[in-house]
Amino acid sequence: MDLTSPFHHGPVSIRLIRPRDARVLQQQLLDNRSWLRRWEATSPDGPVSFDMRLSIRRLLQQHREGAGVPYVMEYEGQCAGQLNVWGIARGSLASATIGYWIAEEFAGRNVTPISVALATDICFRELNLHRVEICIRPENRASLRVVEKLGFRYEGYRRRYIHIDGDWRDHYAFALVREDVPEGVLRRWVAGRVPPDAATVPPEDRMPV
Repeated sequence: MDLTSPFHHGPVSIRLIRPRDARVLQQQLLDNRSWLRRWEATSPDGPVSFDMRLSIRRLLQQHREGAGVPYVMEYEGQCAGQLNVWGIARGSLASATIGYWIAEEFAGRNVTPISVALATDICFRELNLHRVEICIRPENRASLRVVEKLGFRYEGYRRRYIHIDGDWRDHYAFALVREDVPEGVLRRWVAGRVPPDAATVPPEDRMPV
């Protein structure tokens, strides 16, 4: 299983993060503070120091331990953001969660949905996982559009689930299992076979935004 080679579709690719990506990624995070701050995970214990080099070392250590796969998203060879497959569980659960951020200048170019589709296909085909989950704040319309495009199934909401932007935030949960996409997530989307209402949040679960 070789996860070091890039996976790509058109101008979009994902590749394993490298220590030398630290400078570019840290600068992107700084340049996109107003764009990303609302969606960034924080700590209930107070401010934490930000060190991208240390973060990458930890992500790669988790990768070596089989707990995650940290990717850089690229558009036409330029760094566009990060995507992490994290919380990998083996055995009877065989699942993982996907999280990501994208720089504002690359938004609207399908970088995120293509990257999520590629990563989910890797989870099913290369990592032999059974379920992939994405949890999204109700206010995050851009991310909700990603799961709508790819046909992730809505599975309910999680109250005060993750500490983001200084407080515990509610999230919607979406997921796919391998049997949902025998042809692959990316291929199903490109072929126009995504169920139109899979990611629809029922009225009783819709939260005020």
